[in-house]
Amino acid sequence: MARAVTTQRKALNTVAAWTVGLLIFFPILWTILTSFKTEATAIADPPVFLFFDWTTENYAAVMQRSDYAQFLWNSIFIAGGSTLLGLIVAIPAAWSMAFVPSPRTKDILLWMLSTKMLPAVGVLYPIYLLFIRLGLLDTKIGLTLVLMLINLPIIVWMLYTYFREIPGEILEAARMDGASLRDEILYVLTPMAVPGIASTLLLNFILAWNEAFWTLNLTAAKAAPLTAFIASYSSPEGLFYAKLSAASTMAIAPILIMGWFSQKQLVRGLTFGAVK
Repeated sequence: MARAVTTQRKALNTVAAWTVGLLIFFPILWTILTSFKTEATAIADPPVFLFFDWTTENYAAVMQRSDYAQFLWNSIFIAGGSTLLGLIVAIPAAWSMAFVPSPRTKDILLWMLSTKMLPAVGVLYPIYLLFIRLGLLDTKIGLTLVLMLINLPIIVWMLYTYFREIPGEILEAARMDGASLRDEILYVLTPMAVPGIASTLLLNFILAWNEAFWTLNLTAAKAAPLTAFIASYSSPEGLFYAKLSAASTMAIAPILIMGWFSQKQLVRGLTFGAVK
């Protein structure tokens, strides 16, 4: 009896998981399908799901109109640069909070996290003026710095959580063997926390890749990433749904592929330290 109940529960959990997964994936699937429709089919009422004349003209039009490779390079530079720079700053910060905590460490962590609750539009004007003064407007370096600072609280929080799972005695033993602070972080702590660091890197790379508010307001043409590439297909004359879907598919394809191949590492990092 108990075995039958357990089997039913597992079956229900499987069905529920697949249902939630399909609901989450459906908008992506619909975007991909729409990218292969004509504009007339894309706005048909009732909507056409699978049975339509497939075409690649939208992708040809997008490639002809825009320099996709430049937008892609900008996204890789900005997302990768902001993530790596964030890790360089966050690893020593998380180390100090995890292994040399002060009475105010938790308050500092909560204060850092509270900055994520600040509406971005509230600080847009001063940052915009600052970028103009420093000559960082519409530059990859400027946008990289902004996204690094925006995601830094999340990076520090995640690394702090992972570092807390590492026994401090191991670092003490390294110090007794003569390891310097630099050696302790680079050759002892970092290798042990590779799963956590990798999942932090992947998650923040995705956050930076998908960032739209700052990229649309701080870039124009030279440093515009793929989020601006998508937005360029919305015009005063209206939305071109099929071409917009093609641009969206081209923008999300690299990150979907990366996420698919790194999902095991991401799950491993997110569950790092969960089981002793």
